[in-house]
Amino acid sequence: MKTIGMLGGMSWESTSTYYRLINEGIKTSLGGLHSAKIAMYSVDFDEIEKLQHADDWDATAAILTNAAQAVEAGGADFLLICTNTMHKVAPQIEAQIDIPLLHIADATAQQLQQDGIEKVGLLGTRFTMEQGFYKDRLTDKFGIEVVTPAQPERDSIHRVIYEELCLGKISESSRQQYLEIIDKLGAAGAEAVILGCTEIALLVEQKHTSTPLYDTTQLHCEAAVQFATTETATSIAMA
Repeated sequence: MKTIGMLGGMSWESTSTYYRLINEGIKTSLGGLHSAKIAMYSVDFDEIEKLQHADDWDATAAILTNAAQAVEAGGADFLLICTNTMHKVAPQIEAQIDIPLLHIADATAQQLQQDGIEKVGLLGTRFTMEQGFYKDRLTDKFGIEVVTPAQPERDSIHRVIYEELCLGKISESSRQQYLEIIDKLGAAGAEAVILGCTEIALLVEQKHTSTPLYDTTQLHCEAAVQFATTETATSIAMA
């Protein structure tokens, strides 16, 4: 079994889900008393969040690169960035480490392709929904068309993530707001919706809507388990 490197703490609420899902996946895959070999560096999200909103992505890349190098030195065989948004600086991180990085958008897109989804809605932080690092990867690398909510709805989604979900707050009114937005994306032609922030699945689950949901946290963890337990599982690593 390979050792899984994790950059966590962004937020720790969703990182705890990563830890649980990966260990459950290893147990299912290998049976018995098996649990995952994990080397994790958990950052202080307050520092990262302030830099995000100050548009200082170079500083966030430096912090996460140092963390990734520490994880690699700790024996990790490959790396997960346990957040969608910070994949914005994935290329900078990957350039400074010698282990593969499993990209969360690739894990999601591969499942979308397998299911025959060609047009998908995207929910996430404002950075993920509006900037090209995530949407363009889905379109350019996998041929998947991406639609996002209108500006006021993007603002609301972003606010709920940072002011509620990252603090462990689950609000029924926010859930209903998200579900209304999901319905609108479906009306705009989306065949499914990506929960493109690792906290959103804490609020919205498949049982809440008939629109197919793709939980990036779940898919990223499944990809990690596959990579950790398969000798030649290299297709999901970044080229």
